[in-house]
Amino acid sequence: MELSILRIMDANLNRAREALRVIEEHARFVLDDADAAGRVKAVRHELRHIVEAVGPEELLTARDIVNDVGRAVKTADELRRGSSEDVVRAAFGRLSEAARVLGEYGKLVSPAAAEIAETLRYKTYELEQCVVLRAGLRARIRRVRLYVILTEALCEHGWYQTAEAVLRGGAGCLQLREKDLTDVELLRRARRLRELTAEHEALLVINDRPDVAKLCGADAVHVGQDDLPVAEVRRIAGANVLVGKSTHTPKQFDAALAEEPDYLAVGPMFASQTKPRDHIAGPRTLARVARRTELPLVGIGGITVDNAAEVMQAGAACVCVCSAVIGADDVAKAAASIVAGVCPTP
Repeated sequence: MELSILRIMDANLNRAREALRVIEEHARFVLDDADAAGRVKAVRHELRHIVEAVGPEELLTARDIVNDVGRAVKTADELRRGSSEDVVRAAFGRLSEAARVLGEYGKLVSPAAAEIAETLRYKTYELEQCVVLRAGLRARIRRVRLYVILTEALCEHGWYQTAEAVLRGGAGCLQLREKDLTDVELLRRARRLRELTAEHEALLVINDRPDVAKLCGADAVHVGQDDLPVAEVRRIAGANVLVGKSTHTPKQFDAALAEEPDYLAVGPMFASQTKPRDHIAGPRTLARVARRTELPLVGIGGITVDNAAEVMQAGAACVCVCSAVIGADDVAKAAASIVAGVCPTP
């Protein structure tokens, strides 16, 4: 095997590892996103398979730092960064370039190494979307404590009046769920709610419809077990939109995790008149699955002001409520009561 090829492989493995470490630290300390940091770490560890395919001893022996003619070559821009976002973007640039080099020169060394590098290259593209495009929204949904589903048929008052009151009451996230509206009316309402939630600095989620979410500029799409897979939702709505998925059993939860959503709903927590089910997952299931992920978990189903704290204690990042808030006489007060019950007092 040519020494020069081994040197190229070694240099780009080091470049990829270093870039991934920079990205991991950004996810861990700047974004405070343990899930994203874990994904980056997993990719970094997969680089070892390329090392094993080529040969660790051969790579180390081929390394020649003293005679590397590119060692001192730097541009002025390399020594300046304007923000931590600039740092992480530059790291992703180095990572994708290194993965391409490993893939191309790996073909001369080991087909297995080339195949691993190609797979990693596409994983890094997905990581970049997660860490750069959705970072702000992922941070915001982690701060939500009350997530309210808006369905007109369950509202005590008009749908828009109810939405206003929900947000005044302190909800950080509003999901539009309407199964029977025409597409024209659904989009009209989604656009009005986009304006309203933006005024209150709250997140807007569209149930089931990535096309409507994209057209109205929503923050997220939420899907159920029988809806589109997470990857297909992102393909339609865009990679800058969060995707959440509902789960009801540990088996469904594990399957949903493999789809790499941005958050997961677990429920029902308690018996619910809104969506009656034979199976009640309950807080015990939530506590069980919470140990399997760093993603924010949304407790849903049958939650009221009296039991919301129990759901949070089981591991939920926030509680999702429908009738207990939108069906109340005083919607804003109902929302505020739940917020007060689940937020720790200073």
